[in-house]
Amino acid sequence: MSTANKSQYNSRVTPYVFSCWILAAFGGLMFGYDIGISALVASFFASKACSILGRRPTILMASLFFIAGSIFCGAANAKWMLIFGRVLFGIGVGFGNEAVPLFLSEIAPIHHRGAVNILFQLLVTIGILVANLINYGTAMMKHGWRVSLGLAAVPGLILFIGSLVITETPPSLVEMGKEMEARAALQKIRGVDNVDAEFQQIVTGCEQAKQVKQPFKKLFKKSGFPALFIATIIQVFQQFTGINAIMFYAPVLFQTLGFKSDASLLSAVITGLVNVGATFVSIYAVDKVAIGAILVTHLKATGSLDKVLAALVVILVCTFVMSFAWSWGPMGWLIPSEIFPIETRTAGFAFAVSTNMIFTFIIAQAFLSMLCHMRAYIFFFFSAWILIMGLFVVFLLPETKGVPIELVEERVWKQHPVWKKFFKDEEKETTD
Repeated sequence: MSTANKSQYNSRVTPYVFSCWILAAFGGLMFGYDIGISALVASFFASKACSILGRRPTILMASLFFIAGSIFCGAANAKWMLIFGRVLFGIGVGFGNEAVPLFLSEIAPIHHRGAVNILFQLLVTIGILVANLINYGTAMMKHGWRVSLGLAAVPGLILFIGSLVITETPPSLVEMGKEMEARAALQKIRGVDNVDAEFQQIVTGCEQAKQVKQPFKKLFKKSGFPALFIATIIQVFQQFTGINAIMFYAPVLFQTLGFKSDASLLSAVITGLVNVGATFVSIYAVDKVAIGAILVTHLKATGSLDKVLAALVVILVCTFVMSFAWSWGPMGWLIPSEIFPIETRTAGFAFAVSTNMIFTFIIAQAFLSMLCHMRAYIFFFFSAWILIMGLFVVFLLPETKGVPIELVEERVWKQHPVWKKFFKDEEKETTD
């Protein structure tokens, strides 16, 4: 086992590498702007593209699909154009959600990896806010929907320009046999010449990965289960916080509480703004229970609340959004992007992305029906899930902070009190 640690990996943040982080993270802005769209099958094609072509070309393709989708939707004069445009949006989101978090994890220095990857979630929240603002501004326009969908080309265009500026990740270049380019890229993104220790670790990891000819098959072996389970269940849990139900249907939700249509849309803008500027709040489940309790006890037969209680509900919803923005929001993308060994990283992350898409779709389709039948009790439903998630984090979620991605299996999975038993058979085979 290598003794490399983060103190041996030299780096400094240069204007170029910072611009790479920001420009790539605009993939999150695409997702946030059009968060209701999914194309889960695209994630698996994106996984292959990441492995064969690299992270950078996959990000480029994501931007082109998204731009094409906005053109078809904005100019649609027939139903098929609108449907086709939405499909292109979905493919763009699928490719972007696969490639961008992987790119950010692989290009970030160990000690900044968490912060850099959170840029993706930050841009998602900004995308949601921008979409809410545009929807609010175009609500009374005759063809406001065309403006909203057409403007989706802007984040796609920024990502396209970014894909021409950013460098390919060193692990991806090594995987493609371009070791000289990989070393040069590593020196460029680290801002130093001495990258020997980190580069050697990347090469060693890629050499081990070459021994695995079928990454999807390896994922379903016993030793592949811990990372696959954690990556997918985190996506399920992220959706069962209820965040997308609130972000999708904030106007409907607030209108149900008695706000007028304009006020309900403005309240949705406020929650989006809070999402962007969120600070860490850890009283998440309590807020959900409080919201449910207020609605159960004070919601009138007319479906409205007193002004004071209505304002309190908005505040609690905003507090919930703040909590999400600094917990399950960024962690839902950060953790899956760094817990797989390099040989199964793109394949494993494809499962994570597709699971997110599936459960985003399920919640989006089910929420209105659940709201009609459960009414205020829907908040208790999500609260119960959040309590379960807390127990999951305490007992089953490993810590990856400060661990090189290439050493996650050795230093994290094989040391974890629950998950280490899944690697015993593999170690016996290696010994034999």
